[in-house]
Amino acid sequence: MPAISALTYNEAIRAMGERLRERGKTGKQIVCAAMRKLLNIAYGVLKSGQPFDAKLALAH
Repeated sequence: MPAISALTYNEAIRAMGERLRERGKTGKQIVCAAMRKLLNIAYGVLKSGQPFDAKLALAH
């Protein structure tokens, strides 16, 4: 459920979802990619101790 919300409200993840949809990925593949991106963002925040930066997330 968090991945679906992120696809709606998080600018970085929404952009990634749109790119994947243009490549012909299915909805389930897009949601799974969003879950992985959320996990990577959470891990990066915990490891670095710095707050989430949307500009950095958009760059990747």
